[in-house]
Amino acid sequence: ARVPAVSVMHIEGVREGHQSEGLRKYGAAFPARHCFTLVFKGKRKNLDLAARGEEDARHWVQGLTKLMGRLQAMSQPEKLDQYPFWIHGVLQRADRNKDNRMSFREVKNMLKMINIDMDDVYAYKLFKDCDHSDDERLEGRELEEFCRRLLRRPELEELFGHYSGEDRVLSAEELRDFLQDQGEEASLRQARAVIRTYELNEKARQQDLMMLDGFMMYLLSAAGDILNQEHTKVHQDMSQPLCHYFISSSHNTYLTRNQIGGTSSTEAYVRALMAGCRCVELDCWEGSDGEPIVYHGHTLTSKILFRDVIESIHDYAFKQSPYPVILSLENHCGLEQQATMARHMKAILGDMLLTQPLEGHDLHDLPSPEQLKGKVLVKGKKLPEPWHEPRGVTSPPDPEEEEEEEEEEEEEKLQERSNRRVRVSPRAMCLSQAKDASQVAPELSDVVVYCQAVPFPGLDHALRHPRPCEMSSFSERKARKLIKEAG
Repeated sequence: ARVPAVSVMHIEGVREGHQSEGLRKYGAAFPARHCFTLVFKGKRKNLDLAARGEEDARHWVQGLTKLMGRLQAMSQPEKLDQYPFWIHGVLQRADRNKDNRMSFREVKNMLKMINIDMDDVYAYKLFKDCDHSDDERLEGRELEEFCRRLLRRPELEELFGHYSGEDRVLSAEELRDFLQDQGEEASLRQARAVIRTYELNEKARQQDLMMLDGFMMYLLSAAGDILNQEHTKVHQDMSQPLCHYFISSSHNTYLTRNQIGGTSSTEAYVRALMAGCRCVELDCWEGSDGEPIVYHGHTLTSKILFRDVIESIHDYAFKQSPYPVILSLENHCGLEQQATMARHMKAILGDMLLTQPLEGHDLHDLPSPEQLKGKVLVKGKKLPEPWHEPRGVTSPPDPEEEEEEEEEEEEEKLQERSNRRVRVSPRAMCLSQAKDASQVAPELSDVVVYCQAVPFPGLDHALRHPRPCEMSSFSERKARKLIKEAG
């Protein structure tokens, strides 16, 4: 198949070998060293590629990595220099009939190519405003005007006009006043330095003057960002107990689109972890051939193997952050497959998996994110110790599963409305799978240490008998009720 042209700026990363879901499933015909995967920003699917030889693949990976590095290192003015060449290429690709004129359909295609998600009504109004020939086509100057309007930032133009006055040019003194009004301790010397760094017009730069384009370049640069750049790295105290922190968490992590009929994918775990997520959810159900699967129970979502999910977590858990990752298990498996889950986690995660309290820490004291760096923690039910049942012990209901059941009832209603032909109850189909899911296999219980899922005992009891290693989940409705009754 012909591969469409892609811009380097849309590539998030390059993976070597069979490191994507597609290549793991279907790439066996190609040697791993011949394969690589382009991972794109946003929701665009990965592109799996196989080169003719190992050397070709290495050249591609090295070349793309180098180009991505160069792009990242480019300053805002350097990127602007490349804009005419880039937009010209986009226009050529969007002009399907190659008549150098753009219909509204072709303009919409162009917007999609450059990742601009614009309301159709607004886009058409902009199109008509620039269509001075009134022939439903944009060409030449009309097209230039359309592209210029896309780049306009009216709120920045208004701000610039307020400080620059009638001459529409900012002096160093006026820029200093603007910076001071933003709460910065700016001197005239610092204002001149900003002009010399960001002003695009050489003559204006030499006279310490700033035009609108230079002002926009400054505000849209890292230096003009409201986020303190020191805060792009960890700057907080990470030595407090784990429960002192908000934890970036994901719900139904495996789903790529909608909650009822969407696709389950290991790539969803990769994207969540690469976005900085530290707690991912696995809904585990009985699978064929003794292999547990992950999917959204009682729905038409596709299924993935539990072991494939753990492989992806092993590969990507700590690429973006060194701090601990929590696997939130919603367990609907019987004892045999629970034991299989525990075996897979131990075999694949190895030393990453925390199976014992840290040395010097008992279960009355939670360790810190700093102490748990590089560790994977399992959140789930734990058997009372010492346990004596040879094949698992029945445990009390998990509030998170009760919460899930509330959601699933709603989803079943939606599913029934969307597909009236389905007459078999999804819950009935799952009853045989979940017949002994209320029991916990000792093997699975053993890997639960600091995140023991328990029903909430009530605020009074929790405050009198604090157990930091136990955690409970609430639906929003239950949380609001607690706040109202005992806020």
